[in-house]
Amino acid sequence: MPNRVMGFDFGLKRIGIAIGQCVTQTANPLTILKAKNGTPEWSQIEKLLSEWAIDACVVGLPLNMDGSEQLITHHAKQFGHLLTKKFHLPVYFVDERLTTIAAKDRMHSTLKGQERFDPADSVSAQMILESWLRSQ
Repeated sequence: MPNRVMGFDFGLKRIGIAIGQCVTQTANPLTILKAKNGTPEWSQIEKLLSEWAIDACVVGLPLNMDGSEQLITHHAKQFGHLLTKKFHLPVYFVDERLTTIAAKDRMHSTLKGQERFDPADSVSAQMILESWLRSQ
């Protein structure tokens, strides 16, 4: 069982990142990285993985409501496979249906001012990671 886990809400323009601990089963939003057609600056991810001493990664899979895959699902899987290849870490995939909506709802109910309107990607990554932690 890994100790520290990094969660990713994959997107073609932005990738939300959260950090979690398996012992406490808690997760927190960390940052949002820009991506170009789904490709991030891998050096930024490498720095975060090293800085936080990450043992494993969790990538959200964007599925249709009926559970079927869509084009972005394949991009998210490719991203996860590249994480494994580049950084030699185990990668787990989690169904992320409705996490962006839930993340925006969480942000509007808990944050004040302009923060309520910030992109929800890192909060979505937190929710993806929390889902995986609960399933362990």
